[in-house]
Amino acid sequence: MTKNKQRKYDYTYLKMAMEWAKLSHCKRKKVGALIVKDKMIISDGYNGTPSGFDNCCEDEDGKTKWHVLHAEANAILKVASSTQSCKNATLYITMSPCKECSKLIHQAGFNRVVYASSYKDKSGIEFLKQTNIELVHLPINE
Repeated sequence: MTKNKQRKYDYTYLKMAMEWAKLSHCKRKKVGALIVKDKMIISDGYNGTPSGFDNCCEDEDGKTKWHVLHAEANAILKVASSTQSCKNATLYITMSPCKECSKLIHQAGFNRVVYASSYKDKSGIEFLKQTNIELVHLPINE
C-alpha cells in the first residue's frame, strides 16, 4: 500500500475511533480504540467500567476510579474472547497508551499503533519505542 493510501486509512480509522470514544460514560476523558487487521475492523473499545458495574467512571472527588478499563484494554479483551488475533494488527487509539496498556499491546503482537493525541505520561510510548512496533502520531483536529 502506498504511503498516501495508508495515511488516508489511518486518518479514517482514527476518526472512527474518535466516534467510538463518544460512547464512553467517563467525564474527564473519553478514549476510543479500534483494532484493524487485513483492512478489517476486528475489535473496538472505549474506556469505562467493567461489565456489571455502575457506568460512573469518576469518584466524588472527580478522580478516575481504579477499576476503569482503558479503551485499548477493552478492545484487546474482546479479541481474546473471539477467534481473532492481534498479531500483526494495527491499533488505532485516540490517545497514546499508558505504561500498563503498552505492555498489553506488545504482548498481543501488534505491529502498528496509530494515535491522535499524547497521554501526559510518556512512559507507554517510550516502552513501545523499544519494540518493533511502528508508532504513528497522527494529530486530528476536531
